[in-house]
Amino acid sequence: MLDELWPGLLAIAATRAAAPPPVMPAGLRHDAQHGWQLTGDAGRETAAQERFALFKPLIDLDSWVVAQLGQSLDGCIATRTGDAAFVSGTEVLEHLHRLRALSDAVIVGAGTVAIDNPRLTTRHVPGPNPVRVLFDPQLGLAGGVQRAHVFTDRSVPTLWLCDARWRAQAVDLAGAARVLAVPGLLRDNGAPDVAAAVAALRARGLKRLLVEGGGVTVSRFLAQRALDRLHLSIAPVLIGDGRRGLLFPGPERMGDCARPRCRVYSLGGDRLWDVDMRS
Repeated sequence: MLDELWPGLLAIAATRAAAPPPVMPAGLRHDAQHGWQLTGDAGRETAAQERFALFKPLIDLDSWVVAQLGQSLDGCIATRTGDAAFVSGTEVLEHLHRLRALSDAVIVGAGTVAIDNPRLTTRHVPGPNPVRVLFDPQLGLAGGVQRAHVFTDRSVPTLWLCDARWRAQAVDLAGAARVLAVPGLLRDNGAPDVAAAVAALRARGLKRLLVEGGGVTVSRFLAQRALDRLHLSIAPVLIGDGRRGLLFPGPERMGDCARPRCRVYSLGGDRLWDVDMRS
């Protein structure tokens, strides 16, 4: 059923969600109070309702920051050597590509590009490719530009997001059109300022942002409270002494830990937690 609804979701995303598209998508209607709703047979099918509910928070809003991570039962996103192919199953991979198609830009850190060398396209589902953003304040990938798909593949735009102090070096390596240099992106204590990154991207018209990885980058966005939602998928696999997913300073008391609203979905053999970080 999701495949039948998918063209409509893409049409809604293309019109920035705030108002209905010129032609109302089949199986969907817009309500000023409740946002987008299923209609007809789709509205009566439990499976369609559940899958639609996963995307509804994204198509109802004009701008958002969503992070996605796939991890093991014991909280790892890769083995100790960095091998992450493949923690999640095919259904989660398809979901990730759908998230990309609904996003204006997909953000990854330098470590993810260096280890996984992703293409960050929507090749597994119909839909537009997002702008690829390399979040790399100090040009940690400077020595690997010639090997990275995000730079060698020119069919999809790429932005190298760095602190303004490294602009000249980034331009020399990738060209001015591919560099977004932001003053103050790197704080005096050496920590990246993700709010500055989000503001710089939105100034470019990139309002729907998917933070795809790796664990360090997603953890920074979470710790600095820059996320609207977190899609955390858990696969039935045990990795052991692998690379952790989410890792950030937490409270000393359990009573002070955040308990956001969540909903769990089955995607093949994996379970996906849709976490409302604004709750």
